[in-house]
Amino acid sequence: MATTLKQSPLHDRHAALGAKLAEFGGWSMPLEYPTGVVKEHTAVRESVGVFDVSHLGKAMVSGPGAVDLVGATLSNDLAKIAPGKAQYTLCLDESGGIVDDLIAYWHDDEHVLLIPNAANTAEVVRRLQAAAPEGVKVVDHHDDYAVLAVQGPRSDEVLAKVGLPTGHEYMSFVEAELYDTGVGVVVCRTGYTGERGYELVVVNDAAGQLWDALMEAGEEWGITPCGLGARDTLRTEMGYPLHGQDISLDTNPVEAGLSWAVGWKKETFWGRDAVLRVREEGPRRRLRGLVAEGRGIPRPGMSVTLTQDVPLGDITSGTFSPTLRKGIGLALLPVTIAEDAEVGVDVRGRREVFRLVKPPFVDPSVREA
Repeated sequence: MATTLKQSPLHDRHAALGAKLAEFGGWSMPLEYPTGVVKEHTAVRESVGVFDVSHLGKAMVSGPGAVDLVGATLSNDLAKIAPGKAQYTLCLDESGGIVDDLIAYWHDDEHVLLIPNAANTAEVVRRLQAAAPEGVKVVDHHDDYAVLAVQGPRSDEVLAKVGLPTGHEYMSFVEAELYDTGVGVVVCRTGYTGERGYELVVVNDAAGQLWDALMEAGEEWGITPCGLGARDTLRTEMGYPLHGQDISLDTNPVEAGLSWAVGWKKETFWGRDAVLRVREEGPRRRLRGLVAEGRGIPRPGMSVTLTQDVPLGDITSGTFSPTLRKGIGLALLPVTIAEDAEVGVDVRGRREVFRLVKPPFVDPSVREA
């Protein structure tokens, strides 16, 4: 029996724009528009693009002790930030495997909004609900709110034109109102592209109004609707991991290069003992970046070899980089391989030469003031 895919509240607008739709995390979402992935990618790097990422989860942890619950379960140290700030963190299992990576938005001492990945939202909520003490609620709002990502060097101008605040610190957020409409919007200085930008959280019923306002306001800067294809090329250029490909229950934060998202001095978080052991003993593999020396384009699942007969691992993410005009990828490879080593990737039966590099593959501007 076929599973019915969930639809974004902006589904009709995507269809009207001629978007190619695809399944992602149980949702029907735009993969690309008639403009094509490369033009969408370039618009974000050079001007401004807007993504519908309403498939992302939304869960509110509320009540006295909400902050304590998040701090005692998720990996990062919430005490390092303050209300009005956001933090990248991990939900780990007892083995140190990554159940999900997510963003925590600390509203106040009794409210923390979590944005997990689409396919993992129910599991993250289930785990938190099971751990919640009396008086703390964990509510799944996956289907109640939309999320729009306005990304690129012109994102500030577009938001200002619709009356939304800009210029706040990276990884902070402001609660605001669209024009004088009474529509509340949480304006988050976050994103998944490596460019300056914002993610906007709004109730489903107002998502269309917000989308239309942004598209009209951004006309003079060539605002471009962007799909998940461009989102993937942009995040890969930054070396940002994607759950289900680069990170999973079979991957721990140390080998994934996410040690910075672990509060090592905290007394408790899920998977603490396991990841402490990995850090002390040292990981056997790490997530590494690869850049093509020739014209090869890596794709997930392709084999990486040191020589023709020595397998090292498989590509976890791979694509053509519109910025570098080269193939780039990520792979979990043994730590014994030198930082700038040459390796081979089996691209359709042909061994293509790649060089290992440390991501990001392009210079980020996400934190610029």
